[in-house]
Amino acid sequence: TPPEPGVPVRLSSAGPGEARREQMEPAPAKAKPQGRLLVSTQLDAKDELEERLERCVGIVQSLTNGLSEREANDALTANVCKGQQQHEEVCLGLFTLVLTEPTQAQRCYRDLTLVNRDGMNVILVKINQILMEKFLKLQDVPRTQLVWLVRELVKSGMMGADGVVMTLLKQIAGGDISSKNLWLAESVLDILLDQKEWVLKSGMLIAMSVYTYLRLIVDHGAPNLLTLRQKEVDFCISMLREKFMECLIIGRDLVRLLQNVARIPEMELVWKDLLHNPQVLSPQFTGVLQLLTARTSRKFLACRLTPDMETKLLFMTSRVRFGQQKRYQDWFQRQYLSTAESQSLRCDLIRYICGVVHPSNEVLSSDILPRWAIIGWLLTTCTSNVAASNAKLALFYDWLFFNPEKDSIMNIEPAILVMHHSMKPHPAITATLLDFMCRIIPHFFPPLESQVRQGVFNSLTFIMEKRVLAHLAPLFDNPKLDRELRSMLRERFPEFCSSPSPPTEVKMEESVSLDMDNHMLDKEEGCYDNTEAAFSDDEEEVNNKGKKREFRFHPIKEAVIEEPADITPWLDQLDDTMKEKVQQLQKTSDTETQCEVMQEIVDLILEEDFDTEQMSALASCLAELFKDHFRGDVLPEEITEESLEESISKPVCLVFRNLVTMQEDNSGFSVLLDMLAEFYQKQPKIGYHLLYYLKASKAANGKMMLYESFAQATALGDLHTCLMMDMKACQEDDVRLLCYLTPSIYTEFPDETLRSGELLNMIVAVIDSTQLQELMCHVMMGNLVMFRKDSVLNILIQSLDWETFEQYSTWQLFLAHSIPLETIIPILQHLKYKEHPEALSCLLLQLRREKPSEEMVKMVLSRPCHPEDQFTTSILRHWASKYDDTLGEHIKAQLIKNNNQPRKRQSLRSSSSKLAQLTLEQILEHMDNLRLSLSNTKNNFFTQTPILQALQHVQASCDEAHKMRFSDLFSLAEEYEDSQAKPPKSRRKAPASSPRSRKGAAPPTNNEEESASSSASEEEDSKPKAPKRKRKGSSAVGSDSD
Repeated sequence: TPPEPGVPVRLSSAGPGEARREQMEPAPAKAKPQGRLLVSTQLDAKDELEERLERCVGIVQSLTNGLSEREANDALTANVCKGQQQHEEVCLGLFTLVLTEPTQAQRCYRDLTLVNRDGMNVILVKINQILMEKFLKLQDVPRTQLVWLVRELVKSGMMGADGVVMTLLKQIAGGDISSKNLWLAESVLDILLDQKEWVLKSGMLIAMSVYTYLRLIVDHGAPNLLTLRQKEVDFCISMLREKFMECLIIGRDLVRLLQNVARIPEMELVWKDLLHNPQVLSPQFTGVLQLLTARTSRKFLACRLTPDMETKLLFMTSRVRFGQQKRYQDWFQRQYLSTAESQSLRCDLIRYICGVVHPSNEVLSSDILPRWAIIGWLLTTCTSNVAASNAKLALFYDWLFFNPEKDSIMNIEPAILVMHHSMKPHPAITATLLDFMCRIIPHFFPPLESQVRQGVFNSLTFIMEKRVLAHLAPLFDNPKLDRELRSMLRERFPEFCSSPSPPTEVKMEESVSLDMDNHMLDKEEGCYDNTEAAFSDDEEEVNNKGKKREFRFHPIKEAVIEEPADITPWLDQLDDTMKEKVQQLQKTSDTETQCEVMQEIVDLILEEDFDTEQMSALASCLAELFKDHFRGDVLPEEITEESLEESISKPVCLVFRNLVTMQEDNSGFSVLLDMLAEFYQKQPKIGYHLLYYLKASKAANGKMMLYESFAQATALGDLHTCLMMDMKACQEDDVRLLCYLTPSIYTEFPDETLRSGELLNMIVAVIDSTQLQELMCHVMMGNLVMFRKDSVLNILIQSLDWETFEQYSTWQLFLAHSIPLETIIPILQHLKYKEHPEALSCLLLQLRREKPSEEMVKMVLSRPCHPEDQFTTSILRHWASKYDDTLGEHIKAQLIKNNNQPRKRQSLRSSSSKLAQLTLEQILEHMDNLRLSLSNTKNNFFTQTPILQALQHVQASCDEAHKMRFSDLFSLAEEYEDSQAKPPKSRRKAPASSPRSRKGAAPPTNNEEESASSSASEEEDSKPKAPKRKRKGSSAVGSDSD
């Protein structure tokens, strides 16, 4: 946990004025004007909020420079009395110093409380703004300080602080066990526990915090998180027991969350009271049915999504066209749903979409991405059975106790539409949802089976009344469902299984029909699977014809049939001059003429009186007119200067050319960027076309960073996200272009490409052997760097889940770099011989070329022994024949070290980690395997003195079971001992003393004093000095280095 802010600055012997300056001014080393608050690069535009806060800091410092503490307080107080603006500036200046100067935080907060005149309202508003808009961009120190400031505000009992704490709770992401998120969860919990009396005064804060931490408990089940989980459990139980009626306002989702944690012993008691003894919780609580019939407020459903998640989901459901959603879904998947623990987030997302995202009738009747498509995607990308079951329950949860008078049709509409639209492309999805709907009735809570049955019946009846579906028979009695399921549906819902007429058009909420013309119906089919859809390996089934069919929502590829561009819907939104130019552009097919007209359009955009409100309509027109430019390959077949220039002479490149020639501070620069951002929403391929232009055009040489400005201007607003999406689009459209762009992308954007394996995976997934060889040549010539030391190990570990050719390609590219093998040798701890043969074979060949180091030998020996896993034996055998002395010393060191390690400590260490750990037994097993492998050869590895001495040392202290198991191995040491012992009778008394008491003596020479000092030597052997062994090789045991 990050530390509390430091104590106030200690006063030195300097005068009061100097002391004040020391306290209020940042140290010279920290006085850099940029980057104190938000994470940014040199190329980022200055954030307006940060700029304003820095100005306020400057005002505070100018008022207090050279003044004593009292004089400074008087100056600040006098200034805030001048007016509202001065009051706000001083307050925000002190607020910013609290965030950026931990050593001054206490003092600045005290000054803030003294000079503030509005009950800290200006500060609370600014904290909320930062939490909602800038929290992810905050640097570590300001983030820590912001939480500290919230704690201080709560301690002071500031009115409105509960609202800030609830906003802070929203920033704790579900399904995320990263260190920053865990720190935030624990820090906020500590505030709630420390200030419990204050918490109990706010009913909404009680309910919100209980809802948040009941949900987070599920994510914190790992052994290293049990302390935090126990604190969360204790807090939730305390609130539920003491303030149950305040928690009751959560509604039915409180039961869902409690059900997920009911197996925790302390929670089980609350759960049993909820079901069987409700009066214990509150005299006003009549039973669990009271909760289940109350709809959960949007506030609670929304609080489990961070502002960033919420923004992205709302963008998808209000701005993205149906059929163009894949890239946005892929981005969301990578950002929030790519880890095992993130599976639990799917329930939060589904509950949010059902309960909070209620599109207007206008959106429902448009071609905007419908809610059922997003939910279908979330369901079909589940990788865990438990997560899938919980996701289905989240989808149907409002059905179970649905009351048409209280509940909304919008809460139950997505489930029926997912089933309806899945029937044709993916009947298995529909079948599993229908089966769940039937089985949940008796199994949800048997005492309330009749109420659940009535709730589901009410839902289906209301769906038909509102014409979401006109008839349910085509769904319930469909021949694509198996006989047993259809029989169960007829038994449970006989009223809905017969239809007098064929299925009618799909309808949406409140009698508003989704007028799905042929174009929309085509998209619906392509959203799942059709003859043109792209297939992948995950979530597949084999249909009757033997084809693989994928359970994923996919946009269909663009139709091959050429259709004339229709820009009529947008023309009327343009002013007359622009409209005339666009029509002129539509009429001509000559590229040169189009370019001239396009330049005139750009000139109009750059005029000062250009109405930016027509930007979206103009972008729609251009996207429609230039759609042919985005079909087919971009990169010329033969790459020459002439062919490259010709390929970028399209009209759409005129916008790029104008941007390249402009200065970034030119007002027209941002207008053109906005234009491109609008274009990007209509035609996402323009992103990688811009990258291609910046690489191929001579005029754009050295201007690749222009792409970063473009990325920030888009709705995504993030370079990494935008770059990955554009490269993914490029990968799907043109692999040659992807390879052509790769060197530039890695060179110009190293922070975005080298920190993860995302782009690398895109590349190796589609390249062929020729393209792989070309990339390797680029690496060898220094034109391309795809790995760096600080992240290469993580990327190689990520690659273990990729396809075979992808892994081999990754290793080939890695080997083309000059990165020492020791950098990635810890990957051996992650490799299993049956699951990771690609990585093991590549490592084996590479280790074969290396001289063994101590770390290499340790990692090789740490592999678990298995009869079929020959990796360790094969590499040890190779080293034994080529570097026998070096290997002998390293193995000796590992044997001595692990033999001296206490057994209890060793077992604890190995049980605390999933990675392979080195144990004495493992080393002996590998040694025995190596002995057997070398038994029929002339290799003298096991006649080396260091090995025999180490075996003697181990034999002297190991138990009888090990002596019996490795008797053949230890017999080598006994033979050595026989040959070394001078008086025969001393051998049995101190089997390990002889070689270990001769420090510095040559092995063949017997020491005359050996027998006499055997007992003292044996006592000394029991406590060898490991640190010295590391420096001198093996100081605790006799060495043959002389």
